[in-house]
Amino acid sequence: MSSDPHSHGHGHSHYHDAHEAIVSDDAPGYYEIMETAVRELLIAKGLITANDIRHQIEVLDSRTPALGAAVVARAWTDPAFKGRLLENGRAGCEEMGISFYDDTQLIVLENTESVHNLIVCTLCSCYPRPVLGLPPDWYKLKPYRARAVIEPRKVLAEFGTIIPDDVEVRVSDSTAVIRYLVLPRRPAGTEGCTEEQLAALVTRDAMIGVIPVTLNDGAAQ
Repeated sequence: MSSDPHSHGHGHSHYHDAHEAIVSDDAPGYYEIMETAVRELLIAKGLITANDIRHQIEVLDSRTPALGAAVVARAWTDPAFKGRLLENGRAGCEEMGISFYDDTQLIVLENTESVHNLIVCTLCSCYPRPVLGLPPDWYKLKPYRARAVIEPRKVLAEFGTIIPDDVEVRVSDSTAVIRYLVLPRRPAGTEGCTEEQLAALVTRDAMIGVIPVTLNDGAAQ
């Protein structure tokens, strides 16, 4: 198992019922006050505008795991694209029309019969947001960030993923400039599926590496 948290080599989708608006009457905390002060200062100095901020928020809100799922499905069905994606993850995603709004690089890690990849950010919550959107809450929690590199098999087991002893677990630690995306194994029994049907099988957690992709009887028909 490769557990070096700074090794940059190879080594739940949520649906909510309608509810009352969530509000808070708490006074703003230190970081909220600082964010407001810095934002207002940048606007006052003409370095950014309120429209710039609004546009960036809209861009972030538009990113969902469906983008990453489409990339995975294309890689499963197009060997030439898969090769380009593994060589340069960012360029492969851009080839599918997915734009990157920062200078981060994307490395795509392929799961195989002998290797299982797991993604973590030990320092904060660096994450492939252009292709997956916002990270899940558990990804940002200190227990996951600390334990994923120390005892990845136990962490995976808690997600219901049991990795055989003869399969290597490789943990890759994201940074501010390098992000990772897992290319999960294509499940057996999907040979007749279309690209769209395959994409419907791919979950956010599978592209982080905590669960495999499984064949859902209803999703691929």
